[in-house]
Amino acid sequence: MVKSDEKRIMSILVDNEPGVLARVVGMFSGCGYNIDGLNVAEIDDEKHLSRVTLTTTGDDEYIKQISAQVSRVVPVHRCLDLTKLSGVERELAMVKVKVEREARKEVLELAERYNAKPVDVIPGVMIFEVVGRKININDFVKAMKPFGVIEVARTGVIAMACEESL
Repeated sequence: MVKSDEKRIMSILVDNEPGVLARVVGMFSGCGYNIDGLNVAEIDDEKHLSRVTLTTTGDDEYIKQISAQVSRVVPVHRCLDLTKLSGVERELAMVKVKVEREARKEVLELAERYNAKPVDVIPGVMIFEVVGRKININDFVKAMKPFGVIEVARTGVIAMACEESL
């Protein structure tokens, strides 16, 4: 089974139609593969294409098996392991923090260090938007814990290879 705990990012280009995501996820489940994170969105409304970006863990053989299985799922157009390519990855999170009046300045200064932006402010609560690598978002959430993290919502990783031909 899985011989390595290396994080892998896969990009799967599919037709945007009912049941496609269920087939992809069902393939993972049926083969005993785990999905650590999942993000899906339409990327071309004229061609009705969506990109499924998912994270999993495993070695090269495991990823080769996943790619072969996913590529058999119709209508998959392309399946890439972005981990081995030069690329960019990001995640978005919204973090709701309890903010007492006297701590507001400190919280805002700390958020600025992580490039987190306040997107909603009401008495006693602030919601921040933070975009970056998973580790940076984890660090931001940890930094906010002493103030009182109320809730966290995350998108999961999205990624893109730098190579033009992809």
